[in-house]
Amino acid sequence: MILDQIIAHKREELAARRRCVPEAELAALAADKPCCRDLAARLRAPGVSLIAEAKRASPSRGLLCPDYRPGELALAYARNGAAAISVLTDSRYFQGDLTHVSVVRAALDDANLDVPVLRKDFLFDAYQIYETRASGADALLLITAVLSDSTLSELMSLARELGMTALVEVHDEFELARALKARPRDEGDNNRDPRDRTVDLGTFGRLEPLLPEDVVAVSESGVRTGDDVRRLAQMGADAVRVG
Repeated sequence: MILDQIIAHKREELAARRRCVPEAELAALAADKPCCRDLAARLRAPGVSLIAEAKRASPSRGLLCPDYRPGELALAYARNGAAAISVLTDSRYFQGDLTHVSVVRAALDDANLDVPVLRKDFLFDAYQIYETRASGADALLLITAVLSDSTLSELMSLARELGMTALVEVHDEFELARALKARPRDEGDNNRDPRDRTVDLGTFGRLEPLLPEDVVAVSESGVRTGDDVRRLAQMGADAVRVG
């Protein structure tokens, strides 16, 4: 499974990062950042909010944007109504980089656009949470499928301590039940099956009724048209992530 391959590589990558920058140094940098923008509050606005994704490539579709300029792309998204910007930072499979978060944050700040930035990557260790905040991100993605219950709770707690919002991704009823134990503010139903990469918007419709009313419901993957958005709105989506 591609997800297993990605996580195996990320563990090797994390070990190398630790050798370069100690966790205590990252924690100090994270603590020194200004207050985060509240992603959950932004996504509760009337209608269906858009999390627009800055992504250079993907394992399923290859290179998407040869002339990739994440700062300029984020500005275009924000100026055209995006409620938040998601930035892919995985290097091997998505050709991203953690510095892209800082580039996007700086571009938005320079343009006086008060839009939250979410780091999208495969996170499973406290070190990655500290580096996420140190990079300037306001929010991050936690994928339930790659985390134990205890690790999910620990990483969510640390994200909250640092002022960030955690968007918790699930793919089925079992993962949703696990995620809700950690009491997320934002919950993303990923319509793409990680086992075979197939997409079914009905996944969101099946899981949304199981969400508590105080949790923001985000539909992820497979959203391509206005009709898709209208369909998801009827299912109860507060936001969609498109990239």
